[in-house]
Amino acid sequence: MKAGDELAPLEIPITRTLIVAGAVASRDYQDVHHDAEIAREKGSPDIFMNILTTNGLVGRYITDHFGPAARLRSVRIRLGAPNYPGDTMTLTGTVTAVAGEVAEVRVIGANGLGHHVTGTVRVAVPEPSRPAGRAAAAGAAGTRRTPGGTAHAAHAAHAACSGGES
Repeated sequence: MKAGDELAPLEIPITRTLIVAGAVASRDYQDVHHDAEIAREKGSPDIFMNILTTNGLVGRYITDHFGPAARLRSVRIRLGAPNYPGDTMTLTGTVTAVAGEVAEVRVIGANGLGHHVTGTVRVAVPEPSRPAGRAAAAGAAGTRRTPGGTAHAAHAAHAACSGGES
């Protein structure tokens, strides 16, 4: 793990189920996240993803790459273009710094409208768990990678967002 390492991209289909389940799991009952008619009345073309779901997906992306021993230290994100149903968000990341067992990763989540999310994640990765890349993380200690990813701080929201897989 070194500065300049790139994480493999992760494509996430943005479905109505993902948007609504993520909002409910994070207790965000704003109508613009589940009622298309009200969202249109408020000026949006459709329902859209909330920041807490995005935060959980960013955490999933990082822990899927760095493995089950990885611990999120901080997640600092900023939203841009909304995630609407029918689009795909592609998460990409680049390690920008490493200090001891803590890596800083610049993350971008892009959709058809532009950058949905940009930010920086700090993640602690104990020495034996450090991957040479996504393939190494997927094979480490027999860990099976599923669309649900590994456990992390936003596990409950993530499980709901990925159809219950975890």
